[in-house]
Amino acid sequence: MTVDLVIRGGTVVDGTGAPGRRADVAVHDGRIVAIGEFTDAATENLDATGKVVAPGFIDLHTHYDAQLLWDPAATPSPLHGVTTVLGGNCGFTIAPLAPGDAAYIRRMMAVVEGMPLASLEAGPAWDWHGFGEWLDRLDGAIAVNAGFLVGHSTIRRAVMGDAAVTDQASPEQVETMVAEVHRAVEDGALGFSSSWGEAHRDGDGRHVPSLAASAEELVALAAAVGAHPGTTLEFIPCVGEIPEDRMVLMADMAAAAGRPLNWNLLGSLSPVEIYEQQLAASDVATARGAEVIALALPDVMRLRMGPVLDGLPAFAAIAALPADERRRAVTDPATRAGLRGAAERATRGPLAALADGALVEVAESDRWGGHTVAEVMAATGGDAVDVLIDVVLVEGAALTMVLPTLVPSLGGTDEGWAARVEVWKDPRVRLGGSDAGAHADMMCHANYPTVVLGEVVRDRGLLRLEDAVRMMTDEPARLYGLVDRGRIEVGAHADLVVFDPATVASAPARARHDLPADGLRLYAEAVGVDHVLVAGTEIVRHGEVTGALPGTVLRSGTDTATVGRP
Repeated sequence: MTVDLVIRGGTVVDGTGAPGRRADVAVHDGRIVAIGEFTDAATENLDATGKVVAPGFIDLHTHYDAQLLWDPAATPSPLHGVTTVLGGNCGFTIAPLAPGDAAYIRRMMAVVEGMPLASLEAGPAWDWHGFGEWLDRLDGAIAVNAGFLVGHSTIRRAVMGDAAVTDQASPEQVETMVAEVHRAVEDGALGFSSSWGEAHRDGDGRHVPSLAASAEELVALAAAVGAHPGTTLEFIPCVGEIPEDRMVLMADMAAAAGRPLNWNLLGSLSPVEIYEQQLAASDVATARGAEVIALALPDVMRLRMGPVLDGLPAFAAIAALPADERRRAVTDPATRAGLRGAAERATRGPLAALADGALVEVAESDRWGGHTVAEVMAATGGDAVDVLIDVVLVEGAALTMVLPTLVPSLGGTDEGWAARVEVWKDPRVRLGGSDAGAHADMMCHANYPTVVLGEVVRDRGLLRLEDAVRMMTDEPARLYGLVDRGRIEVGAHADLVVFDPATVASAPARARHDLPADGLRLYAEAVGVDHVLVAGTEIVRHGEVTGALPGTVLRSGTDTATVGRP
């Protein structure tokens, strides 16, 4: 038998946590047909000697819903080995659409998920109505596998119109929303998502529709999901400590559906260690016969500060000059003294974060990109103001705030990283929470697989390679019930990544204007990821997307099996 492809000579890390072993992987008709020494002929052979062959990574929490319409590869995720993305999170989806609602949903997505409104408006027309009509647009037109939950705020708007942001739903309106959930899941939605995050606002500055919902409404909508096989739930309870009533609500939603509920994001944006309190939500659910799982971002959170020197006239005048003239200008003693005075006044105000240079990184600098301000100071002998002048101003670089998740008091220290990894190992936790596709002008965490493999596994030695791969493949696949994905085994879909364990890493995120209407986003490239395949077809080769579109739109009950109560 001649097969389509054999990946030869690599170390297979299969996603189960078992030790890696040298083996060939044979692929035919998009499936893995043999693992081991394979001597038969192949149409194509791929040499993986010295490399690791792993299942493609699965990102549970993305917002690629709109981006896939113009970017079928969901970049930059596949550059980092991601082959499956799950969207429709936080209650914000772009279907179903009631007549006339497209503009409202676009404005809401622009504000709550940080997507440039001009890009959303300049992309393909939003002329679908039902959830299935939108999914049909993606069939045969995407490089990655993609599945989506149906969002509460979008359904509430479709049923209640403008009153969705302020009013309690009547029994009849709840019944109509329940019917919409049934319809969306029948059309392929993987489940239901919602949010009670108080910071979430729509395009008019009001709370998003889901915040006006009662607990009873949420439980009723969750119960609708339980009537269908292969479904799940996702929820945003709040930012910070989770009140007891919201722990009970998540447990009641999961129990009503008979499905696991995952929530986002463990320990995020908090100045203190609160993850132990938050993880109690899982214990509350267990006591009530339900399952609640926390998502943890497997990295420190980095937020781009943007043009931090805007509003300082002394800096603005120099910034307007060509690069060579900027470099000459800052060597003039009088000019430099004026810049220093302006910067010192600013660092006592809006730039006060520079007082701790270990929590501010330089971005978009050829020499210093990815280094902290403290590291630049140590290497150059200057202070934080010198960094502002000689790097941020002269090079046109940006600064990034580092917000260490889970254990902020330990920062990015060795002790902090070790503590985070211990939390990731907790059975109440899954790795995820990248928010890929959202807040693209502020952050880029689509790169977390290569951060884990490079920073955590190789450089710090805090996880076995096999365990890291399992956490990013098999565990998310099992949580969502993805059928024949997440492991390298005979019969599984050939969603695979080949990487060099000695060099795999993420490059620093850089700003680029490549969204529709010249929209800005941060974009991190990968290092050491040689090949990424979906259904046995290469979608990334040596850091470049190939243009192939073998991805599957994942539909509940077809591409997923029931996790939890049958």
